[in-house]
Amino acid sequence: MSIRTELNLRLPNSPGALAGVCRLMSDERVNIVALMLESGGQMRMVVDNHVHAAAVLREHHHQVTEREVILVTVPNTPGALAPALKLLADANVNIEYAYAGVADTNQMASIVVGTEHVMNAAAAAGV
Repeated sequence: MSIRTELNLRLPNSPGALAGVCRLMSDERVNIVALMLESGGQMRMVVDNHVHAAAVLREHHHQVTEREVILVTVPNTPGALAPALKLLADANVNIEYAYAGVADTNQMASIVVGTEHVMNAAAAAGV
């Protein structure tokens, strides 16, 4: 587990809005580690360079907020996530939301966990 900075922004509900943000990140050589887009246009993403990504998004008139989250990386195998989540539960960390991604069934999975208690979660995980 590690503490990362999540970028939050609202996109218009229109064709190409998400593609535009992804193109901006690509043009600036920012790698998107994980992202979530809700039906109301709320976008959350973790990138490899949040400072640069936030600056680029703001230059293109996006209102960006930042939040610390926990990034959990586990093998992409059945049951691998359960022990990490048990650590958080045992530390009385409430998970407000989570989203995940994996590119290959033989690789690691990355799960972003949003909580008000990032430091408690990090301490429980020994980060």
